[in-house]
Amino acid sequence: MSGWLSATLPARTLATTSVEAVCAAARRAGATGPIATAASDPERIAAAFGSERLFRDGGSGADAFAPLSGFFPAADGWLRTHASYPHHRDRLLRLVGLAADEADRATLARAISARSAAEIENLAVEAGAIAVRVRTEAEWRASEPGIATATGSLVRFTHRDDGAALTLAGGGLPLAGIRVLDLTRVLAGPVCGRTLALLGADVLRLDPPIPAEIEWQQLDTGQGKRTAILDLRTELPRAQELLDAADVLVTGYRPGAIEAFGLRPPPGLIRARVNAWGDTGPWAGRRGFDSIVQAASGIALIESADGTTPGALPAQALDHATGYLLAAAVIDALVARAADGRGLDLAAALARTASWLLDRPGREPGHPPAAAPTDRCAVTHGTRTTARPAIPGFDDYPFPAHHWGTDPAAFD
Repeated sequence: MSGWLSATLPARTLATTSVEAVCAAARRAGATGPIATAASDPERIAAAFGSERLFRDGGSGADAFAPLSGFFPAADGWLRTHASYPHHRDRLLRLVGLAADEADRATLARAISARSAAEIENLAVEAGAIAVRVRTEAEWRASEPGIATATGSLVRFTHRDDGAALTLAGGGLPLAGIRVLDLTRVLAGPVCGRTLALLGADVLRLDPPIPAEIEWQQLDTGQGKRTAILDLRTELPRAQELLDAADVLVTGYRPGAIEAFGLRPPPGLIRARVNAWGDTGPWAGRRGFDSIVQAASGIALIESADGTTPGALPAQALDHATGYLLAAAVIDALVARAADGRGLDLAAALARTASWLLDRPGREPGHPPAAAPTDRCAVTHGTRTTARPAIPGFDDYPFPAHHWGTDPAAFD
């Protein structure tokens, strides 16, 4: 068992804690049957957190990171880039003075090596690219963004005065009849929505026409949900109809962004948000991903194999754990609304989850390599193989992920 999610930091503890938070919340929502009684399966949890290892679609596996994503030596240390989306890749190339036809890893490495990582990090913020300087744990803890995300709840709850009645189904699918509008993408938000769907919620994911989601990630995290294309800027009346029908809204947007589109959240709505750096401090609102947070927060150097070259956790554990923690918070918010009718706002951040992990005891610098989950943790539908749910009591999701944008923009 010890080899699953094996790392210097207690990644297994983070993963198990987040999954068990969902189970506990489901019990508070009146869940019965296996979800209320089954024990957590450590290997299944590890498989769900590292699902890209098991993913197959026909003869293709998952390309976890694009060629221009990763660690690069800079003039003053290390830089971590994220260029999986074409618009982020193009912005990164432009800020280091490269054209698209020069887009190979060796050329980018040469361009970065001549520059300061701190300089590129600052330029990336201005350009809308994704790149951070790799920091030590001590540097992160002493920094303003590190201090801003070091304390507080893993998910922040804020009650609102508006309200509307709600009844929860309880039973084997405690969220049956709950409608969830999912406006998120890789990875924490989609994991949250997928978990709510597993527990019976009707989850509809909406995306703008551009940029498109990375196909394998949609197929790996979209189980139990439907996926539709809707441009909030040009199809506002339809978007408002869907929002009015929803009980829960999950977004990756900044505070006030939904209202900026012209949308009016209905009374009693549970509004759940997830982002990289939280809502306070100098990095509030900056873009980021799990790998970027690991690099900035000191995790990458803690997980270094040689003490110098940055490493990583054996899974994108910040993303997955934050997704499960947010799902648990949504369930508790629904329970609270069923009791008093009041709406709630929820907020989670990858950097807050990272700080929680850094604070846990039980580091294992001499840990064995992380073991790969076995086929018992996988499920196959046709030519596609994905990881089974981490939540105990479920052997599979309600249905496999639909291809990106192939469903109508409507609840069942």
